[in-house]
Amino acid sequence: MIVKRILMIDDDSLIREVTQICLETVAGWEVTTAGSGQEGLAKAETTQPDAILLDVMMPDMDGISTFQKLQSNPITQSIPVILLSAKVLPDERSSYEKMGFKAVIVKPFEPVHLSAEIAQVLGWDTPRV
Repeated sequence: MIVKRILMIDDDSLIREVTQICLETVAGWEVTTAGSGQEGLAKAETTQPDAILLDVMMPDMDGISTFQKLQSNPITQSIPVILLSAKVLPDERSSYEKMGFKAVIVKPFEPVHLSAEIAQVLGWDTPRV
């Protein structure tokens, strides 16, 4: 089995830690984290993850700006990105998908089920829960 590599970009250290522990423990995936959009851009380029989980609300560079930079870089533009947001209105969800996000996962999410949700969105084999 090939281990999936995930990059988690979120300014909240607790969210990063919980997500990393759950995805590594439940799914057996390799998780790299970044605390800002700028750090995330650099890590996406160097680690070439299989997918990126990206927070919307971050200081300095928000998730939308980070996504646009990922999309404009030939090295990172093909990496699927799932947006994490505390607030998502129904019309925002479709607008995010039109922008190119693979999905939107609403915070707070259920950590134990996160890997299955990601796998379903990306068409990966569902990890054992």
